[in-house]
Amino acid sequence: MNKLPKHVAIIMDGNGRWANLQGKNRVSGHQQGAKSVREVVEEAVKMEIEFLTLYAFSTDNWSRPKEEVSLLMKLLVNSLKKEFKRLIKNNIRLQSIGNMDGLPNPVKEELTYVIEKTKNNTGMVLTLALNYGGKEELTAAVKAIAFKVKNSIISPEKVDQSTIIEHLYTQNLPAVDLLIRTSGEERISNFLLWHIAYAELYFTKTLWPDFKKEDLQKALVDYTKRERRFGKTSEQLTS
Repeated sequence: MNKLPKHVAIIMDGNGRWANLQGKNRVSGHQQGAKSVREVVEEAVKMEIEFLTLYAFSTDNWSRPKEEVSLLMKLLVNSLKKEFKRLIKNNIRLQSIGNMDGLPNPVKEELTYVIEKTKNNTGMVLTLALNYGGKEELTAAVKAIAFKVKNSIISPEKVDQSTIIEHLYTQNLPAVDLLIRTSGEERISNFLLWHIAYAELYFTKTLWPDFKKEDLQKALVDYTKRERRFGKTSEQLTS
């Protein structure tokens, strides 16, 4: 257990392809994907993962068909309502990263409500990346720091990595230990660019709606077999 990752992040990919293979519409894929979210979250709690971050909706997803985006937003609101009691039961604290101002009002309202009601929970921190993009996050941080430097709030000499982290959406999250991506795609897709600098990457061909607790366990076992050197040599780690 002491070798398990502290922070796991997941790019939940493959809902649309799963639906196509089933001869169903894309929304049914997202609905089935929501069931995988529930199972994986509960398994992460059992495995005592401290932080779980899910890529739920990226800034690039707005380019999808309007009908699909609208239904995704409705599904998100319904999921938050349905899973609220489960979050309380499992002592999970919910938070969100991304540009919340760009989300529809019903989503913001429900999200804000659940975040507020679970803020005192002391178990796993579940973070939903909504209207999130890694480049956008870094750009916003640079702008905020530049403003403070310009107005003599921060001196340029004092700007370091900790300064950047303080201005990120993800400022309250530790570095990602394990990044999982489903569906066979092997790319980062603008997700947590700062926090995955030394993350272990795990790619699986399993489509997200088919990703179950056994798949999460498999990824975690794979992680425990890896040697994390952070720029050092193997000899340095064992000395």
